[in-house]
Amino acid sequence: MSGPSTYEPNSAIERWLDTRLPIIRFSADLLGYPTPRNLNYWWTFGGILSFCLVVQIVTGIILAMHYDPSGAGAFISVEQHIMRDVNYGWMIRGLHATGASMFFVAVYLHILRGIYYGSFKAPREVLWLLGCVIYVLMMATAFMGYVLPWGQMSFWGAKVITNLLGAFPLVGKTITTLLWGGYSVDDPTLNRFFSLHYLLPFVIAAVVALHIWALHVPGNNNPTGVNVKSKTDTVAFHPYYTVKDAFAVGLFMILFAVFVFYLPDALGKVDNAIPANPLVTPAHIVPEWYLLPFYAILRAIPDKLMGVLALGGSIAMLFVLPWLDRSEVRSMRYRPTARIYFFIWIVSAMILGWCGSQEPDGQILHGVAGPVLIDYDINTVTWLSRVAAIYYFVYFLIITPLLGLRETPLPVPDSIYTPVLSHPAAPPLAAAAAPQAKA
Repeated sequence: MSGPSTYEPNSAIERWLDTRLPIIRFSADLLGYPTPRNLNYWWTFGGILSFCLVVQIVTGIILAMHYDPSGAGAFISVEQHIMRDVNYGWMIRGLHATGASMFFVAVYLHILRGIYYGSFKAPREVLWLLGCVIYVLMMATAFMGYVLPWGQMSFWGAKVITNLLGAFPLVGKTITTLLWGGYSVDDPTLNRFFSLHYLLPFVIAAVVALHIWALHVPGNNNPTGVNVKSKTDTVAFHPYYTVKDAFAVGLFMILFAVFVFYLPDALGKVDNAIPANPLVTPAHIVPEWYLLPFYAILRAIPDKLMGVLALGGSIAMLFVLPWLDRSEVRSMRYRPTARIYFFIWIVSAMILGWCGSQEPDGQILHGVAGPVLIDYDINTVTWLSRVAAIYYFVYFLIITPLLGLRETPLPVPDSIYTPVLSHPAAPPLAAAAAPQAKA
């Protein structure tokens, strides 16, 4: 797919630069990169994620210029100085805080698309593993960023999550103390989290560069899962997919803007508008929505160490997925049985997210008509999260390998080119092939 470069310098300056720093050649090859002609809009989330990363880095740098990483000044610098004194500080903070949620919306859809269409299968295992590394780095960065406003939920969230490391025998307490910078969550902890939160996005950007490099070696997967066999299966990345990606990013920006300008606090926690108080514990400590499924798995197991191991294992499943799925057919478009179990897995993950947001023994919901007590049985939420967690692991460890060996898939097309041009909306095959022949 990558092949030799086809770029030819057109001027003396381009020839001079090309022999010393071939950046123009790199850009030309990137734009002219042959891409499967049948990619749908699910493939635009790669461009959307690049947009989100740039927004997070730019807004994060600006916010860091006005942030005070101290227990006495962190909350004031965020809620008063940035929000009220800095020019457009409210918008920059809104872009950064809401952007984290938008980032995870896009990355979850990107991951689901990869699983559905088998983008993790050979020869793209390294591409998938680098994507999983990016996802873990995103979670770490988001957690540390959540601590920085130093509100009630920030402080106690940091205390609860970092305490989990103490569950590991022998080294747990040492790691926790090192991360805290002392014997409790305090100013040194905030300074460490601020430093790491500032650093990790640049590490993510570096791994994204490797991710794109790994993509351009075997080439893009596609909805059929069939390998590219000839030039008729591909089109140039520009202008066909640059325009498509730009349109998708534009639609995404509309959703982004709705939350930034009209619902800036919809995805946050009310308790985080209260300054951190080590003497007052919030009634219900929960992480941000994008970490709730893993929090539910952690909470579903009464043993602390086993809960932490299950949490880590739930993420590790993504790393080993290329070796768990043994099916010779990539795309679930031609695997109807696998498709059913996949959608059940998505439902189980959503159930875990809901369970993670609930109190195990009931919750008071505040609505238009006033507070309403939802009185669950004392173990209903816990047992529901256990059932969903069991299916989560069973899907990866049992269902996926067995389906790869036993499932009978539907017939897979011979090439990308034929099914695209055999679509009812496509022109006649001979007429569509003529321009390709001339080219």
